[in-house]
Amino acid sequence: MSVDQRRDDAQAASAEQPESAIPRQIKLVIGLLLGASFVMILNETVMGVAIPRLMEELTISAATAQWLTTAFMLTMAVVIPTTGLILQRFTTRAVFITAMSLFTGGTLLAAAAPAFGFLVAARVIQASGTAVMLPLLITTVLTFVPADRRGRTMGLITIVISVAPAVGPTFSGFILSVLEWRWMFLCVLPIAGISLAFGAVLVKNITEPKSVKFDVPSVVLSALTFGGLIYGLSSIGQAAESDVPLPPAVPLAVGAVALVLFVRRQLVLQRSDAALMDLRPFRDRAFVVGVVMMLISMGALFGTLILLPIYLQNVLGLTTLDTGLVLLPGGLAMGLIAPVIGRLFDRFGPRPLVIPGAVVVASALGLLNLLDETSPTWFVLIANLVLSIGLGFMMTPLMTSALGSLKPELYPHGSAIVNTLQQLAGAAGTALFITIMTTGTTANLEDGMEAAAAQSGGIHSAFLWGAALAVVAVAASLLVRRPPEPAAAVAAH
Repeated sequence: MSVDQRRDDAQAASAEQPESAIPRQIKLVIGLLLGASFVMILNETVMGVAIPRLMEELTISAATAQWLTTAFMLTMAVVIPTTGLILQRFTTRAVFITAMSLFTGGTLLAAAAPAFGFLVAARVIQASGTAVMLPLLITTVLTFVPADRRGRTMGLITIVISVAPAVGPTFSGFILSVLEWRWMFLCVLPIAGISLAFGAVLVKNITEPKSVKFDVPSVVLSALTFGGLIYGLSSIGQAAESDVPLPPAVPLAVGAVALVLFVRRQLVLQRSDAALMDLRPFRDRAFVVGVVMMLISMGALFGTLILLPIYLQNVLGLTTLDTGLVLLPGGLAMGLIAPVIGRLFDRFGPRPLVIPGAVVVASALGLLNLLDETSPTWFVLIANLVLSIGLGFMMTPLMTSALGSLKPELYPHGSAIVNTLQQLAGAAGTALFITIMTTGTTANLEDGMEAAAAQSGGIHSAFLWGAALAVVAVAASLLVRRPPEPAAAVAAH
């Protein structure tokens, strides 16, 4: 039986046997992909808290240490756009084993790194595996999970996306409070190794690869486009604080020019189904609206995640571990409500969830505008908790409705587009918030304010801009619609 037949049978069976609609083999694969993705995304956010320790032990500057994060993001930005082609050309088993092997090997090399350059190279290897895993997970869910159960399954993906980044700083803060930095990787290594071993035995081929042309110029343009944009956006905040080797305008200009050339080439190649990243998903209104709102949401999330630790440590004087503990409830809350939101999406669609979620996010960013150097820690915790709950109401419905509106043959490309733009949104949100904070802090210091009050004022200005963006998201939420039911499911009814 072909993969298409298995998928259609599963969707048709969902009308009569909703509780057994997902085959056991598919559930097993999704479970392994969820566990692997969680560990990988957790690893993406552990380095921020560790940078001061690494600066001291490796005798490097802050600008140099930041490459541990920047190199990871750049690798993700370069690899993710190729995942649409990778997922079409290779089997599920081959992609999983390769991605997990890269991550596990990179983790081992990072734990044993004798010097900073070696550690950066290990992070690049880790990122190469991480970049493939989440698109593989999303494409598997879209392809094999019936439409009437897709929301709750995508809710599990939201747990991975939301909880792992929130747990990362707490995890690394705890490790660094009792052990040396290498244990951040040594603690992850057994989990990665077990996931790889189980996957090698249990993951079977649930997709049928097809011959897809590998267009080298598209890969080069993709690397220049997304690498240039991510690097440029990431260096804006750093440039606002100190000198940088390369002005942000240079990589941003290179990325912008490459983007025009990349888009033109994809539009030509997609006529013969040979595009590296097929852009036809942008013809779908539901996809465009969902992606735009997701970008605003991710920008707000990453901007908040970068500003609140600065506020808690530099203004309120908390330790890294205490900072992680204050931010942890928000991530956990987003993860806990995700399955419930997924079930509500399956029943009611996205609008009753996304609209109130956008209002809550705007309200939470309004609360964060009230922060000053005398604010109690519990107020920060509650404001972040409210923000996380609002984002939780938005993320699963937006992702499910945006990707679920596409034709099945566009799932890999739609997933690649969403994950690539999420990286850009995270970098843009971070750059926007950090730049506004730095500019405001500098102006306050020049006016004679004390350091804590000056930085608090700069953070206030950044959250004010974040609240303005959230108001735009509230307006955009009114355009969200439920995706049409797939043809296979309609036929089953």
